[in-house]
Amino acid sequence: MKFSVVIPVYNVEEYLEKCVQSVLAQHCDDYEMILVDDGSTDGSGALCDSLAARRPECIRVIHKPNGGLGDARNVGLEHAQGDYIVFIDSDDYIDETMLQELSEQVDKTHADIITFGFRTDNNGDTSAMFLDPLPENCIFTLESMPQLLLALPNAWNRIYTRKLFMQTGIRYPGRVWYEDIRTTTKLFAKAESVVCVQRPYYYYVVRENSITRNKNIARNHEIVDAFDDLLDWYKRNGLFEKYRDELCRLAIDHLFLAASVRVLMADPKHPLLKEFNRYMYRYFPNFETNRYISQLPKAKKLAFDLLRKKQYRLLRMLFLAKDKLAK
Repeated sequence: MKFSVVIPVYNVEEYLEKCVQSVLAQHCDDYEMILVDDGSTDGSGALCDSLAARRPECIRVIHKPNGGLGDARNVGLEHAQGDYIVFIDSDDYIDETMLQELSEQVDKTHADIITFGFRTDNNGDTSAMFLDPLPENCIFTLESMPQLLLALPNAWNRIYTRKLFMQTGIRYPGRVWYEDIRTTTKLFAKAESVVCVQRPYYYYVVRENSITRNKNIARNHEIVDAFDDLLDWYKRNGLFEKYRDELCRLAIDHLFLAASVRVLMADPKHPLLKEFNRYMYRYFPNFETNRYISQLPKAKKLAFDLLRKKQYRLLRMLFLAKDKLAK
């Protein structure tokens, strides 16, 4: 079997059927679908059983106590039989050509990781497209292409050989935010071959309770925990100095910029803002002159400069003005 499509499910009764149907609509039938019900408290668990009863030849359901997204992925992974693992979040969906076209890439390259683009679905608007700045039509590794660490670390816009997980022992942490940063970036380092397909096969549905919109400000501290875990792993594996610049840019993107903006939009006086600032100076004392800073888009470069100067209120005002103009 070529693909194991692992779909963690938790309280997504409204979205699940569309997700599952997008897999069933594939032009490729060399797959199994594993629905991992992570202790849902709505009707999602029963819906999983109903969907599997309609297509028992390709859908399996695993019911488990709630352990978080990462734990549900791990359970699906342990039960998977396919050569490649495909992770789909249960409120998202995929293009009907995805598995067939990725199957062709598998046959051609046998790469450990095949990465691809995605679109966001914001109330039906799917015009926004995201493609990682990686070369197409070639096989590379992290060593030959360190910029791979600058790719968005989402679990779901790439597929992986099952043996990559089994041989490395790398797994997703449970009950945490930013589980992808802790995991995808390690898999990049262990993969012996990576291929990029510059097509958006995945549709990420924007929801109010996603991490980027969650109003629980304090949980943004978990980005610090995620980078502590990641940097420690790279140090223990003798890779930190080799990829210091790329890891620094990754921290700039996700900790210094994205997490700081989420916090300051809610509370420009929150102590997390200064903690993020101190973290960068502690682990990357020369981060202000990182060689990848010049690649930041103009808007992010402005945000970077204002955060560096701790001009939190001014940056918040600029974001609010931008949102107002967009309406």
